[in-house]
Amino acid sequence: MAKTVKTWGYHVLIEIDQLFNAITGGGADETLSSRTYRRAVLIQSKPKKRWRVLHKIINGLFFDKNHCRTAWESEINRKQYPADFQ
Repeated sequence: MAKTVKTWGYHVLIEIDQLFNAITGGGADETLSSRTYRRAVLIQSKPKKRWRVLHKIINGLFFDKNHCRTAWESEINRKQYPADFQ
């Protein structure tokens, strides 16, 4: 039971993050952390200052200097999907 509630809570948090990302102009199936990593780090030309600042803020909020990168990797590897979708 506890694992089910934990999994449910995780998925709800991911969905809220995806909703916020979509509201701010991002894709509906991507988290803001992943989008921020793409825009602040992976962009080939000079990234905009807002993405670089947001990258530092989000990583700081999670006390993890690699949070955005990990979120992006999770998106690429579809780790947030249920097992039957992977």
